[in-house]
Amino acid sequence: METFSAAPHDDVLALVVQIAALLFTARVLGWVSQRLGQPSVVGEILAGVILGPSVLSGLVPLIGEWVIPQNATQGHLLEVVALIGVMFLLIVTGLETDLALIKRRIRVSLGVSAGGLSVTFAAGLVLGFAIPDDLLADPSQRTVFALFVATAMSIAAIPVLAKVLIDLGLMRRTIGQTMLASAMIDDITGWTMLGLVTALASAQTIGPGTVLETVGYVVIFVVATATVGNFLVDRGLTFVQDRFRGKDMVLSFVVVLAFAWGAFTQALHLEPVIGAFAIGILFGRRPRLSVDVVHKLEAMALAVFAPVFFAVAGLKVNIGAILEPRLLLITLLVILVATFGKVTGAYLGARLISKQGHWTALAYGSGLNARGAVEIIIATIGLSLGVLSVEMFSIIVVMAVVTSIMAPVALRFTLARVETGAEEEERLAKEDRARDMFTSRVHRMLVPVRPRSTVVGTQNLEALIARRLAEANETATTLFSVVNEASKDDAAAYMAILADGAFDNPGTSTRTVQAEDASRAILEEAAHDYDLMMIGTPAMSDGGASLFGPMLDDLVRLAPCPTVVVRGGSVDEVWTPTRILVPMDGSPSSRRALELAFAVAGGESEVEAVYVETPTLSGTRGFASDITSELEVLAGQIDQRMSTDVVEATDVEHGILDAIGSFRADLLILGTSVRAGTSRLHLGPRVEYLARHAPCPVVILNT
Repeated sequence: METFSAAPHDDVLALVVQIAALLFTARVLGWVSQRLGQPSVVGEILAGVILGPSVLSGLVPLIGEWVIPQNATQGHLLEVVALIGVMFLLIVTGLETDLALIKRRIRVSLGVSAGGLSVTFAAGLVLGFAIPDDLLADPSQRTVFALFVATAMSIAAIPVLAKVLIDLGLMRRTIGQTMLASAMIDDITGWTMLGLVTALASAQTIGPGTVLETVGYVVIFVVATATVGNFLVDRGLTFVQDRFRGKDMVLSFVVVLAFAWGAFTQALHLEPVIGAFAIGILFGRRPRLSVDVVHKLEAMALAVFAPVFFAVAGLKVNIGAILEPRLLLITLLVILVATFGKVTGAYLGARLISKQGHWTALAYGSGLNARGAVEIIIATIGLSLGVLSVEMFSIIVVMAVVTSIMAPVALRFTLARVETGAEEEERLAKEDRARDMFTSRVHRMLVPVRPRSTVVGTQNLEALIARRLAEANETATTLFSVVNEASKDDAAAYMAILADGAFDNPGTSTRTVQAEDASRAILEEAAHDYDLMMIGTPAMSDGGASLFGPMLDDLVRLAPCPTVVVRGGSVDEVWTPTRILVPMDGSPSSRRALELAFAVAGGESEVEAVYVETPTLSGTRGFASDITSELEVLAGQIDQRMSTDVVEATDVEHGILDAIGSFRADLLILGTSVRAGTSRLHLGPRVEYLARHAPCPVVILNT
């Protein structure tokens, strides 16, 4: 095999200039578009139109020589960058897709899609037979041409719709998720139909075998995604998080698998973006996927790659090629028919089949009317197959860009008249609250375990917290034990008992390793993308240089993630807290401790937030009242039983100890942050005093 050669110097230089010019212009015009109250995607598409042959490149040929690809190699290079952009955008879209919500809205999605596809296809078919012969590449292939135009008009552009929904803040709205589901149905159906039409164009005939083959590809994709894709995402994510410590390894894995599945989809003669979208959906269902990974993907997609993709789409528009009055009239007719078909069809489907309101139905049609770069890809296929003439290619490209610009404007207008229902407002508010809470960001939890003869005491409290976190946030828990050669088998058996009993939840896994230095082994494991480490200790040390004991002190002090220390007490095997006390002082750490208390309570236990006012803090009762009022609102929003109290005491420590007695608390949760120290763990004198003297078990959250 010959070694592949790099692109010529001039072509690489042109690519670098093109990306710089397109990205700069797209970002600037995207910002201007947002300032004018429109989604940034409008400005990003217009950036390509303005830089392209329609405006600047047509007026100043020198600009066109640098911005527009001048040969096939330059065109292929720029298309690769655009493909990367749309792949990243569809990964992010998949991550934000709520399958549970879509399942609940499947009837609406099917109704909208059925109406939009059928009416648009029928309108496109009529238009295809009405286009003058001189605009056909081969007038003898009129039927193939009409079928191709009808199919092309039927497909919606998921990338454009996704970007519009993101720009308008509608991705999590019920109507936004339903639109995405409808667009996905449109695309799968449309690409299946396109496969049949292209087969007809290539083979001059079409039979049952061709139909079955094309439909078979779609079935293979759906089944493979639900089985093999699901397996790869689940096992692969676990493997990468457990075995690799490299920075952003999970991020790389998500991108690799998305592109690999895109290649699989492309091999099935479907679009690679559908594969990336499917993988994004699968990863979005994994709570153990770090929020940081999602944010980095969004940053890369929305700040760099997607703007280039939309600008490249606009760059392909050449209004000069259709400036002849007759061609302009036909272009307007194509835009009108495409818009009428999709908006009317989706509206009728939403109203008659899905029983949606007037403005909601119009919103569905407005959003699905965008064709975007997907239409340009289809037009390119038609041009290469000899189905479309150059003039019809330009007309369809203009239609794609115009409908993409129309969609966000019409969508904003219609949605302003769609009222958000009380149920949806409650769902969105609940999701917003969950995203803001500390516990919602705990996707993976590490629990170092010391094998014992029985599963009681402190271990029971750790199991309770782990189980409650898993129930509240689907937290993946890893039970981790460091042993020597002699105790390895016994430890593995003990861990299995824990996983099946006290820590029983679907996200629990176990790991047993041999090491001489237990604390070092645990810290190395904690560096594997964990969000929280939970450590149990039966009692405090006697004092002096150690707080919990040398090893536990090192784990808390050096941990690369937040830690929870569970200081046990006299508890029996089936003990669970019923009254949880959380001291509050208005700090972020105390607020996170309260959020942890809510997760531990699980709606079953009562939580009390107490503020201690001392002589040195006299005059702060108004501040305390503000804190407690805010917390009461929060508790009410998440349906958690909570009381608040402001007590007076000579010092905070004794005020909290008195509150434990008066509230009859059986668990105290404290929030803090590690203080700077050399070899001793410093959590602050107040936390250390309470940890030693509280008459009930204590949980210390160190963030």
